[in-house]
Amino acid sequence: MKKNFVLSHPKKPYQRIIEEAKNEVKKYIKQERAKALPEDADFWGFDCKFGQTAEKARVIHEGDINTNISSAQSQHWKSFYLEVIATPKSRAKRPDA
Repeated sequence: MKKNFVLSHPKKPYQRIIEEAKNEVKKYIKQERAKALPEDADFWGFDCKFGQTAEKARVIHEGDINTNISSAQSQHWKSFYLEVIATPKSRAKRPDA
């Protein structure tokens, strides 16, 4: 998902638009995790970027998406860019002690 979320609407309150954006991201991640994994992968990882625009976007952790959206809300941004790309990943084996 590569999307520019616009946080203004003539009939919806700002808070409701923020909640819709968070819900859409949560729904997308749930949908991607339900897809079949390749044989060499253990889980779906997500490469995420967040910023006011695609050019200003910086890499963030998947768990920090809602925190960043809330931060955008507190700063009263008019829009934000979010990129969430699902990538198959494997768990690293721990070295024996």
